[in-house]
Amino acid sequence: MSIPAEQTEVAAFLRRLAGADPIETHISLVYVGADTVWKLKKSVRLSFLDFTRLDDRRQFTERELALNQAAAPGLYRDVVPIRRAPDGSLTLDGADDCPVVDWVLRMSRIESDDFLPDVAAQGRLDPPLLDAIGDAIAAYHTAIPPSPAEQPDMRQTAIGNASAARDANLPAETVSRWEAVVLAEVDRLSDWARARSAAGFVRRGHGDLHLGNLCLWQGRPVPFDALEFDERLATIDLGYDIAFLLMDLDVRVGRSAANRVLNRYVARTADVGLVRGLPVFLSMRALIRAHVESRTGHADTAARYLAASLPYLSPPAPVVVAIGGLPGSGKSTLARLLAPALGAAPGALMIRSDEIRKRQAGVSPEQRLPPSAYTPDASRTVFAELAELTAAAASAGHAVIADATFMDAGHRSMVAAAAQHAGVPFVGLWLEAPLAELERRVAERVGDASDATVEVLRSAARRDPGAGAWHRIDATEMMTARDLAIATLRPHVGSRKERKPELHN
Repeated sequence: MSIPAEQTEVAAFLRRLAGADPIETHISLVYVGADTVWKLKKSVRLSFLDFTRLDDRRQFTERELALNQAAAPGLYRDVVPIRRAPDGSLTLDGADDCPVVDWVLRMSRIESDDFLPDVAAQGRLDPPLLDAIGDAIAAYHTAIPPSPAEQPDMRQTAIGNASAARDANLPAETVSRWEAVVLAEVDRLSDWARARSAAGFVRRGHGDLHLGNLCLWQGRPVPFDALEFDERLATIDLGYDIAFLLMDLDVRVGRSAANRVLNRYVARTADVGLVRGLPVFLSMRALIRAHVESRTGHADTAARYLAASLPYLSPPAPVVVAIGGLPGSGKSTLARLLAPALGAAPGALMIRSDEIRKRQAGVSPEQRLPPSAYTPDASRTVFAELAELTAAAASAGHAVIADATFMDAGHRSMVAAAAQHAGVPFVGLWLEAPLAELERRVAERVGDASDATVEVLRSAARRDPGAGAWHRIDATEMMTARDLAIATLRPHVGSRKERKPELHN
């Protein structure tokens, strides 16, 4: 353990309070007591921060409190001084005239199995929790005002990232190839990055939003431990912020988990534009984790992150898949089965008419809407946005699954035209199952964005337009339907696009 010499007395005092040795990071000592946690910033000077002055440790401890308190009320309590009492001992309860020796952040204790890596290791990251994570990050980002600062120089960030990777003794040849490819991609995205900044998507985000910096607090997932010591590093595109979590889920849990969180986040924010930057964002975050894990002696974990960093930069070509059918035919179920394997990481965007309708009404996806929300005019607005978002995501190089009933031939034409506008292949799938099976599914459905009832289903069945020019899929058994859909899609799914590295001075 590396405790700075001037803090050995403070460290011993906090150890007595907690009754345990601290958890150590390169910049902090965290003492976990029975119901209270004390976090002490180390008196260290590193290449990216300087905590050697007492006033600076106070400033950044208070900044950490301010950044995290709103997202996790009750978890972050206060910042308190450690004072020298008249008898020479250290205390948290000293009078104001007692000299301050150091500053400590006081927090509530989080149970060890409520940190998200532990939740994932125990197999508890189920679909409702993944949706709740997407909701939490969407709410976190929405509450942050746009920054007047421009998008940070991703080129310099990439160069610094590569330098840190070499310093951590990652394979030099792999790092050099990564640097060449990522710099070419960053240059290609420069106009897009400026447009994102002008549109308000650059904000003072979390900055360090990997899986380990989320926990369950009071029964819900919350981000904590936001990066507090460098405003520049944390004032970033919101897509780059959430990409850390998506990458970590992809590598540590699986692509399906990452895809679910991405889709929930986009359903709540409508920020389909972020997908254009995902190949670079995911790759950058993977290399960051690789050199961090390497420096902390976790060579196998570092190798996993490093192995992921380059494939992110050569994503498969996009495709637009529309899945239609009567209520209960399994459109969203099939979409979730297909999405992780389609297109760029972490899989296809699912653009659901039901979720668009709920977002336009200003409610959560699971909140039911009255019949007045389903007028022809309302539906025209919903499908216009569905087509717009589909075209935007596909034009950005990302695969899309458009999920709606598509009972109206005009709606089918709109989504096909969106794919044509983006210049990507289009495949329409029409799901069918016996009416009795559809009725059973609709009657048993809970916690879904669809408001369709058995009565709505029966009405729709009386005017069922059928598959038309779309591919008919028997959806009586969903795994069989998945296999049929995969076979139908195979000729239309593009291969991985290799990015050729360019030489940079």
